Amino acid sequence: MESDKNKEATGGYKLIIGYLGIVTMLVGFIVLLPLFTIFAFPEEISNAKYFILPGVLSILVGYLLAFLVKGKEKGQLQKHEDAIIVLVTWTIAITVSSMPFVLTGNYNFTQAIFEATSGFSTTGLSVVDVAVCPKIFLMFRSIMLFFGGVGLVLVMTSVLSDYYGMRLYNAEGHNDRLLPNLITSARLIITIYSGYILSGTILYKIFGMNWFDALNHSIAALSTGGFSTRTENIGYYHSLPIEIISIVLMLLGGTNFLVHLFLIKGKFKAFFSHCEVKSVLFVLAVITPVLSVLLLNSLAGNMSESIRIAVFQAVSALTTTGFQTVPTFTNWTSPALLLMILLMLIGGGAGSTAGGIKQYRVCLIFKELWWNIRDQFFHKRVVRADTIDRFGKKEVVTDQQKLRINAFIVLYLFIFILGSFVFTLFGYSLEMSCFEFASALGTVGLSMGITGYDASPVILWTAIIGMFVGKLEIYVVFLGLTKLFFDIGNKFVKR
Repeated sequence: MESDKNKEATGGYKLIIGYLGIVTMLVGFIVLLPLFTIFAFPEEISNAKYFILPGVLSILVGYLLAFLVKGKEKGQLQKHEDAIIVLVTWTIAITVSSMPFVLTGNYNFTQAIFEATSGFSTTGLSVVDVAVCPKIFLMFRSIMLFFGGVGLVLVMTSVLSDYYGMRLYNAEGHNDRLLPNLITSARLIITIYSGYILSGTILYKIFGMNWFDALNHSIAALSTGGFSTRTENIGYYHSLPIEIISIVLMLLGGTNFLVHLFLIKGKFKAFFSHCEVKSVLFVLAVITPVLSVLLLNSLAGNMSESIRIAVFQAVSALTTTGFQTVPTFTNWTSPALLLMILLMLIGGGAGSTAGGIKQYRVCLIFKELWWNIRDQFFHKRVVRADTIDRFGKKEVVTDQQKLRINAFIVLYLFIFILGSFVFTLFGYSLEMSCFEFASALGTVGLSMGITGYDASPVILWTAIIGMFVGKLEIYVVFLGLTKLFFDIGNKFVKR
């Protein structure tokens, strides 16, 4: 009997396509969500057609694909097939979500893919002129930030088994399983996430934003996305309370969701002992004063204004949010831009909505440096466990973890150099190119104006690749593409 079950189990690419059908249906519903905006702005009903066609079509195609595994026993996912599912999941989401932009006739395919990639990767770089863009599209951009922030895989875990949901969830770049059951963890994360957004929306409203702006900015801040409904971004409001609310939301969004649980439960010792929390406080404490001094003469009129700008922009860069209170970065000095680039490269916490190399990896690199220096001064026969403060306890770091993280950082910096080089080929200075591509790769959204509506398709596709790789992390993209390449190659060889 057990043997018969195994024979009937669906596996391989049939299982993958079945899961992707579920994803395609989910994306269809996401594309239809902006239609609720029409209840608040009925004058925009003429824009509904741009969302209905791709949304409904996506649901129908997804249903047909999901039918392959409906009611059937699901077999095992083979090695790296989880990476394929995650890779194609995000490709489907970006492609389908680009269609409303294309259908308007105002954006070509490259521009539409760029905007959708920026949304789901929670980057915030944009080719959209928000001053004239319909509100239904502004809401759609925030919806993409919401789902991109929590992770598409997390949203679909309720329709997957707990075991395979966990594999896909980890492959998407998360490690914050809060509770033993993944579905319960997913609901808890979404509850925390939504609670923060609701709180942020209310606070923004209290301090001067209208409801539409408040909701969009709250989503953008917590998802570390940075899309704004105003051309001047947060700087439009010239409000210290709004900037403080934004800073708090950005820091929350850039923090691992498991660490949030310590904060909510009042376990402050565990919260503040976490290596990433300590690193955020240390980095901001060191860089913000230096940045304040650098901005004093070139940008700000007095020290208090300089500190205000420096704190906001440092948090925005480190959490990879991309909000800004200054109109441009083109008049910043080279030392100030270098500090911003470093912050964007470091990025937020592992398992958060933020991008970048991630603070845990950077912490570990500096820990390794200290361990190597320490070992030079003490007897080599003394055996010591290399540990790091993580999630309220001392976590042992293995040699394999060190090698994997070192390799990741080297590969990340190589991609950063390569992307920056491509930008320099179009006549942009080295500092502008490094700033812009660090922003794309780190999913930040701060811009020197290189990736705008009139940018070259090569510039936009370079940024698209950077945002995509930066969001999913390099290994997932590499493993997924390698697995697909070899599987396709093997099929041709057999023929």
